[in-house]
Amino acid sequence: MPHSSLRQQILLVDDEEEALLELAELLENEGFSCHTATSVKAALQQLTRHPDVALVITDLRMPEESGIGLVRRLREHTARQHLPVIVMSGHADMDDVSDLLRLQVLDLFRKPIYHARLLETLENLFPKPLMQAVK
Repeated sequence: MPHSSLRQQILLVDDEEEALLELAELLENEGFSCHTATSVKAALQQLTRHPDVALVITDLRMPEESGIGLVRRLREHTARQHLPVIVMSGHADMDDVSDLLRLQVLDLFRKPIYHARLLETLENLFPKPLMQAVK
C-alpha cells in the first residue's frame, strides 16, 4: 500500500521511452505515483493492474495504435469512460483536435511539454492536500 503522502496515480503512455521517464520523474517529484507504458496495449494492461489510476497522459502519435485509439477504448469501457485524459503531441492537426474534443479529453499539450503548464493543470485537477506548515 503506498504511503499517504503520495498523490494520485497517473498512467503515462509514450513510445519514446526517454520522454516517458523524464515526465515520470518530474511528476514523481511532485508527489504523484506514475505507471508507464510504451504502447496502447501496455497502457490497457497497466490500467487493469492499477484500477486506481486517476489520470492518463498519452502521446498522440505511436507506431501501433494512436493516443486517439487509446482514448476511444477508454470511452467505450464503462468503468473508465470518465477517466480524465491529457494528450501530448508534436504533430496534432485539426482532424486530431476535433476527434480529441469529441472524445472529451481534458487538455492537449504540444511537445516538448511546457512543464509549468502541465503542473498547473495537474494542480487544478488534484489540489495538494492541506498540510501543516513546517516551521
